[in-house]
Amino acid sequence: MKEKDIAPAFAALGHEARLRIYRQLVKAGDGGLNIGDIGRLIGLPASTLAHHLGALVQAGLVHQEKNGREVLNRADYDVMRRVVEFMTDECCIGVDLADDNETDSAREELSTAG
Repeated sequence: MKEKDIAPAFAALGHEARLRIYRQLVKAGDGGLNIGDIGRLIGLPASTLAHHLGALVQAGLVHQEKNGREVLNRADYDVMRRVVEFMTDECCIGVDLADDNETDSAREELSTAG
């Protein structure tokens, strides 16, 4: 995955309420949670909760399934794993500064700013 592919997930999780919602859905497991249960756990009004769930759905982190009047929300664990894998894929492999033109440009900007 590339940064542009994963950035929407990080943007969605960058809000405290959405992060709390998502963590509750991860805790709930495959059974998921309906909107009312999430609202009670998080303490958010339904309209605010719907807004935040919409952002999580749009980012691909949450799937919603309508069952009559109830909307069941589940974390998409495949997407969650890809996000975590993206962050840890190159962990501790080192950085080659000699071949990175962007890093050289950034280093020049820092030296002229200071």
